[in-house]
Amino acid sequence: MRVFITGGTGLIGSAVVAELLSAGHSVTALTRSEASAAKARAAGADTVNGGLTDLAVLREQAASADGVIHLAFGNDFSSPEALAANIADETAALEALGDALVGTGKPLVTVSGTPQAEGRPSTEADPLPTHGPVAGRSITVEKILALSESGVRTSSVRLPRTVHANGEGGFAGLLTRIARQTGVAGYPGDGAQRWPAVHALDAAVLFRLALENAPAGTAWHAVADEGDPVKDIMTVVGRRLGLPVAEVPAENFGPLGPVFVADQPASSARTRAELGWAPTHPSLLEDLENLRP
Repeated sequence: MRVFITGGTGLIGSAVVAELLSAGHSVTALTRSEASAAKARAAGADTVNGGLTDLAVLREQAASADGVIHLAFGNDFSSPEALAANIADETAALEALGDALVGTGKPLVTVSGTPQAEGRPSTEADPLPTHGPVAGRSITVEKILALSESGVRTSSVRLPRTVHANGEGGFAGLLTRIARQTGVAGYPGDGAQRWPAVHALDAAVLFRLALENAPAGTAWHAVADEGDPVKDIMTVVGRRLGLPVAEVPAENFGPLGPVFVADQPASSARTRAELGWAPTHPSLLEDLENLRP
């Protein structure tokens, strides 16, 4: 396939591009800077200049591709307003991509997070949250999946709280950066809340499988580790960085505080059984051993 990808030069996107190319697909990556374009070209992808707000570019590239994978999202989590702006930009971009594919039968793979289920690991059948700081993303993803009724082979890969590689990435990576800045390996809440995780290279395989094989309107869980207690995560971070480990107020983490304190283990049993996905790379706690002071 000729695949158009947004977010193709980030931690996850770079792994997805490499996975697609190794499987014989060709890739065109949306890039906003020459540095990102050079990185994508070095990996073997073609590039087109633009961002999520360049809707005409998105429509044109989606229409000319055999399939689309959407990964891009703004990195400004400094305030509720900034997060809302990121979600609005993503919504407009996904609507443009979806509109370009209506009636074609082509695949559009988008991304969301794993949901929360009371008292148990969430499954692929559980709905995404419609309340909270990132609820707008859930609403958008559900609209995109509904395009399955309009001739688009839509699917969603639900990523866990941490997608990691070499000790970096995801919510664990955010807490690690904060630890470096503050001198304390801090965790919100009592630390007993569990976060699922997956290595970026394993997640990349699932994006490829969804692109190639996922039935229209389906959701899949890229979960390798069902749920690591956040205190255990930060204990490793503190040891590797030589920092004290302590509980800190959730409000210290801004708009993501309520998300950080949630207990959200997740299962990928259906994904493994139906798509044949089998993660093989190191767990989060193993991967965090790569951290250096």
